[in-house]
Amino acid sequence: GHGSKRAIGRPVQAGRTLDLSRLAGIPLYEPEELVLAAAAGTPLAAVEAERAAHGQERAFEPMDYGPLLGGATGRGTVGGLLAANLAGPRRIKAGAARDHVLGIRAVSGRGEAFKSGGRVVKNVTGYDLPRTLSGSWGTLAVFTEVTLKVLPRAETETTLVLTGLAAAAAGRAMRRAMAGP
Repeated sequence: GHGSKRAIGRPVQAGRTLDLSRLAGIPLYEPEELVLAAAAGTPLAAVEAERAAHGQERAFEPMDYGPLLGGATGRGTVGGLLAANLAGPRRIKAGAARDHVLGIRAVSGRGEAFKSGGRVVKNVTGYDLPRTLSGSWGTLAVFTEVTLKVLPRAETETTLVLTGLAAAAAGRAMRRAMAGP
């Protein structure tokens, strides 16, 4: 992708780097079916703009690691999102990136192109490779295309901040919050 998470973990010790940044675009988007497919190098900002235009969102809301790692904002890609299995604060309720993947196209370490899953939720038989490869940081295979389910954006949203709570009271507040929408 764009190397936005390259500073996470140990430095890469390889003679060559695989650059997927030119592998970009959205070949499939069916807002009424809540399905979107994007090439691995597609910037997340492009995907978000497309979804926002149709009143949809990523429920797992992954954070932008650029500022945290000393890089620019908005450099994350769809492939990097899934390779790192990112998610934000709603992960507890909405799941991580892997929980929203319907299908993938990828290339194995032996250079074999393959696909797994599809465009509908109930399309998995045998091993669920998209979930298995999610979070592998490209060590098991490299994503070339990802098909995700999208969700309608909430009509309203509220953020509550509770400060000064003791551990037990904070735990009770979190349990109550997780029980509601």
